[in-house]
Parts: sequence; structure tokens; C-alpha cells
Amino acid sequence: MSGLDRVEIAPGYSVSRIIKGGWQLAGGHGKVDPAAARADMRRFVEAGLTTFDCADIYTGVEELIGQFLAEYRPGREGRPEVQVHTKFVPDLASLPTLSKSEVERAIDRSLRRLRVERLDLVQFHWWDYSVPGWVDAASWLDELRAAGKVRHLGVTNFDRPHLAQLLAAGVRVVSHQLQYSVVDDRPEAGMADLCQEHGILLLCYGSVMGGLLSERYLGAPSPAPPHENRSLTKYLLMVEEFGGWALFQELLGALTEVARRREVDAASVATRFVLDRPGVASVIVGARNSDHLARNRAVLELRLEAEDFALIQAVTDRRRGPAGDTYALERERDGRHARIMRYDLGQDVAEP
Repeated sequence: MSGLDRVEIAPGYSVSRIIKGGWQLAGGHGKVDPAAARADMRRFVEAGLTTFDCADIYTGVEELIGQFLAEYRPGREGRPEVQVHTKFVPDLASLPTLSKSEVERAIDRSLRRLRVERLDLVQFHWWDYSVPGWVDAASWLDELRAAGKVRHLGVTNFDRPHLAQLLAAGVRVVSHQLQYSVVDDRPEAGMADLCQEHGILLLCYGSVMGGLLSERYLGAPSPAPPHENRSLTKYLLMVEEFGGWALFQELLGALTEVARRREVDAASVATRFVLDRPGVASVIVGARNSDHLARNRAVLELRLEAEDFALIQAVTDRRRGPAGDTYALERERDGRHARIMRYDLGQDVAEP
């Protein structure tokens, strides 16, 4: 593998610049064939994309990856090592009473599901900052890191003030998973600077907006509800924040023009655009299968020139939003972005 493929996010720990996401394997995007999913995981690894992202709240995905690891046995017989990033996302209702023992039980559950002795990276999310306890929870996770159950800690969807509080408390954070795309540039409102200041690298989702950043939608009307999945609903709301479907069409036109010049597709240009932002380590692709594996690999070889960025910026300079800090819109409990969230996806830490 070339140096284009990987990035070190902590001393001695490197990950793929393209990470295979697990959300689409949780069942919300259609029926999942476990055997086919494990075969696709192997294809990704053998293509050099060895890092997987999942979460304790992605139904069945930790178990699925655990089955793959048991079958594939990375590190044996010259096979590449695999990195698995999961998350600790306590349910909203559990936040006021969350205890140290519950945090440890949740981590132990992820260890069992993934069939590993140590979690490579645990990414911590807290739904509601009006409920105290996120610093304690992160500190307990850091204790589990020191105890050897977790290799590294990250956060996901934190805003700038609350990440700063974790860092001031001495929690060792190596990465921040957040939404970042040519449409959603909220990380540039201070978060990217804070992370660079503290050596925290960005792991980015939403770079192709659930498939909306594709020639498929160029010249087409905005998809009408009901939408096929929550992902499409989520990203169409971001299109509205950006400036509406007409401005989004102009952006798709610019991306498609750049793609034509570089002999790739618009989604590859959108992905490369994010990979080139300062502080970005990797982009997470929501791949249900390996159909686009060659295209994902090609992103690593793609190089955008100043003229390409200028063409895109001519549109993005006219954006209306989204405004504010990272994930701020999604935290407005009565807002339209928060209404599509699910806050109770399975933190039953009493599971045997």
C-alpha cells in the first residue's frame, strides 16, 4: 500500500483514508445478507481499505464484524491487520443516571460482540449537554483505556465548547467523527482549528450526503416524501440549509464538470474535496456492499487542482448555511433536524 492509503491518527496507529462505514448494515437501508456482508468486508480489506466504522447502537453490526474477524483472522498468514472503530452512545433517557459500571458493561458488550480483547477506537457521543455527566463518562472511558480494554478514545458530534471541556479535564482524545461535506462546512467554524491545535484528526461522514452528491440527481427534481430512508431525509434537510434545490443543482453541475475533467464521478470529487480539507484524516463511506470499491480506491489517486476548487467555490460562496457549530442544528430538540433522530437505540447494558 502507498502512503496515500493510510494516515497515523495516534503514535503507532494508522487507519485507511477511506473507512468502510457500518450504519447501512444495521437494516435501515434494506435487508442485509450476513454472508454477503462478510464477503464484502474481505474485499475491502484485501483492497487495502482495512478500517471499519460501527457503533454499539447500529443493530447487529458489531456482531457482524466480529463474525468476519473470527473467520478472516487478520494478521495471520500475511493477511493485513484490521482496525475497527465503534462508539459508546448512551441513550438519552439514561444520561441522568449513567454510572461508571454501566459504561464498563457497555464496553464489555462491544468487546464480546466484536470478539476482540481490546477495542481499537471508542468514539463517545452525548445527546444533551443540559444533562451533566459527559466529562465523567469520558473520564471513565479513559480509565478503561488505561486498563487496556480500549486502545484509543475519540468523540463524535461534539461541539467546540464541550470538546474543549473534555480536553481541559485531561481526557486523551485522538479523533473526532463528524459530518463534513462540500455542503456542510460547519467544522470550519472553529472545530477544525480546535482539533488541529490539540492534534485531533477528523474522521468525516456525510461526504456524499447519502448519495445525493451524484450525477443521478443532476437535472432531477428534489426527491418527494416519503423518502426511502432516514439518511435521505437528513441530507435533504441539509440541502435546504445550504440554499435549496436550485443552488444544490448548481453545485452538482460544478462537481460534475470537475468529474468530467478528471475522468471520475461527482461523488469521487465530493469525497476528495473533504479529504483535502485541513485536519481530515479519513472519510467514512456508507458502503452496503463492494459495488463501488474500485471507485472508492480511485479517490485516493484523485488530485484536484486550483481550478477545480475555484469552480466549486464559486457556488459554495453563495451558500446560506448550514450555520453554527458542529451538530448544533441536530441538538435543537424541537427543530426539524432533531425530530428524525432516534435516542434509544439499545443501551441495555444489562445484556448478558
